[in-house]
Amino acid sequence: MGKTFIADRREAGLLLAEKLVKYKNKNVMVLAIPRGGVVTGAALAQCLNFPLDIVLSKKIPHPLNPEFAIGSVASDVVLLDPANEVPKNYIEKEIERIKEELIKKHKFLTGRENYPNLKNKTVILTDDGIATGNTLLAAIEMLRNKEVAKIVVAVPIVPFDRVKKITDKVDDFIYLQAPGYFPGVGAFYRNFDQVTDDEVKHLLDENRHKLLEESESKESSILNNFYLF
Repeated sequence: MGKTFIADRREAGLLLAEKLVKYKNKNVMVLAIPRGGVVTGAALAQCLNFPLDIVLSKKIPHPLNPEFAIGSVASDVVLLDPANEVPKNYIEKEIERIKEELIKKHKFLTGRENYPNLKNKTVILTDDGIATGNTLLAAIEMLRNKEVAKIVVAVPIVPFDRVKKITDKVDDFIYLQAPGYFPGVGAFYRNFDQVTDDEVKHLLDENRHKLLEESESKESSILNNFYLF
């Protein structure tokens, strides 16, 4: 049986939304991993009327091979490969550099340095797909420190050999495909174009404005009904 292609990241979000209907009308926040994950997150957030924000996580590169990760950082959480033989001094400097970079990036994309209040919320963590899962795992650990009520990971694509590892770390794991042969996330999309920072900022602003308008509309309706009496 051949693989099933997803049209694009937006369609991925809409398909995930169908599987997340049980969380509608609950105290939910969608956190998407930029950049591509924000397109997916925006689609599912719009469909289910959820607020949308971002979570940033980044790998710690090996000094001799930047493509090879020896760990990952998300806010105040650091995950390290215990088998790495990299000098401690290098790791400490990289962690500080990455933390500063993540703070600047978060402020650039959202206008804030800090995450929204997530205490007692159900957080839906999403991306356009999982490859190794290392940065996602760091984000999960960071969310545990935020005293959230429940962590739900929702992604379109995940390698089959990563399913159990992710499942064991979260309260609910929703995915569309878990192929055994995994050439890369983009191989399962018809359109996997690069997403820009401007697109991310636009989608975040669009979500905020939509929810604000709906909130103001509800308040106006309540006031109108009050004065009718």
